[in-house]
Amino acid sequence: MLELGKIQKLKIVRKVDFGLYLADPEDEDYTVLLPIKQAPEGAETGEELEVFLFRDSEDRLICTTTVPKITLGEIAWLECRDIGEIGGFLDMGLERDLFLPYHEMLHEVREGDLCLVAMYVDKSGRLCATEHIYEYLRTDSPYHAGDEVEGTLYEINEYGAYVAVDDRYCALIPEREWEGEYERGQRLKARVARVLSDGKLDLSVRKKAYLQMADDAEALLKLLTERGGRLPLTDKSDPELIRKECRMSKNAFKRAVGRLLKQGKIRLAEDGIERSGK
Repeated sequence: MLELGKIQKLKIVRKVDFGLYLADPEDEDYTVLLPIKQAPEGAETGEELEVFLFRDSEDRLICTTTVPKITLGEIAWLECRDIGEIGGFLDMGLERDLFLPYHEMLHEVREGDLCLVAMYVDKSGRLCATEHIYEYLRTDSPYHAGDEVEGTLYEINEYGAYVAVDDRYCALIPEREWEGEYERGQRLKARVARVLSDGKLDLSVRKKAYLQMADDAEALLKLLTERGGRLPLTDKSDPELIRKECRMSKNAFKRAVGRLLKQGKIRLAEDGIERSGK
């Protein structure tokens, strides 16, 4: 079976002036052309070659011995060579570029940008790229809770920040584990908070709670000083307001307040917290 977008081992079944015709050794009824400029010198009928199948500019199925930068279902960083009216064109290491439709972009792509994409076959049978890589990420990572990992942040929504660990494994930084500001395409280091039953990873960019608490308390005290010694926030305040003002989750805010109260550095006011003067 000839499989578009994949590297296959095919047999030479016929030689012509302009190339070689190859077929699956198990099914020689369907052949694909390997252009003469791609044919290894001295190749003979009956030999097997490893080739990549794609479509040329006239939408004909052909193959090449050149190994592309990406294959069907894989994820890779590809450079945008050009932007047209219907999308971008990415360098996949062949004479023909890989099409990235506008509706498959997660952000504005410009010429020269590097894009983390997966390859798929669209409804018309063309090889295309997508930045919506979630379903292509693997869930068999070798990591365990507590491990330090690195990856690419590729999408942000109300659930958190989605990360491709090692650009291949599926992971999420839940909203409660955020700290600071993030952008798509950002490379970051994180800690595995837990491994879910389906193999996906929950990450945290925060330290373990007992270590993070000291940093959060210090940051909160600094913010109090900058705001004239008072903040109109309590443990009843809206989590989004706390995150906006303090850049920490509501739980982290409560732990920091508890630590500062214990140290006598703040006191509770009727509608907020205040520095105690210590």
